[in-house]
Amino acid sequence: MSLKNVNTVLATVGALFVLYLGLSFILIPETSTPGVGLPNWPDGDGDGFLIMKGIREFSMGLVIGILLVTGHRRALGWVLLMEAVAPFGDMINVLAHHGSIAAAFAIHGLTSVLIAITGLLLLRETSNAHEAPAPAPAAQPA
Repeated sequence: MSLKNVNTVLATVGALFVLYLGLSFILIPETSTPGVGLPNWPDGDGDGFLIMKGIREFSMGLVIGILLVTGHRRALGWVLLMEAVAPFGDMINVLAHHGSIAAAFAIHGLTSVLIAITGLLLLRETSNAHEAPAPAPAAQPA
């Protein structure tokens, strides 16, 4: 399997997973929240904040999917590196609020690493296409 095929599978799985997460936070936030590692349900009407998280996740999935479908693989690599910041921030948030250390590292930290690795693999795949062309060899005298 070529690097391009591996990258396509990784990016597709990532996009589908993020879209699924986003939709689950938008549609059923009370069911999705216990799995993120935070120790408590928000006081009062916290659904709005969870739906905001869902919209963030869903839009991230759309960006990945659109870049993948349109073939902008180098841009996809950079976007994935940027999007790896979101689960890293979620990890820090869970740790800062005395949530589950296992969930912080195993869910959010691992997700961040996998997204960043996929981004780096895409950048590696596309790096040859963006290097300066080699100069043409000089003509040899006859």
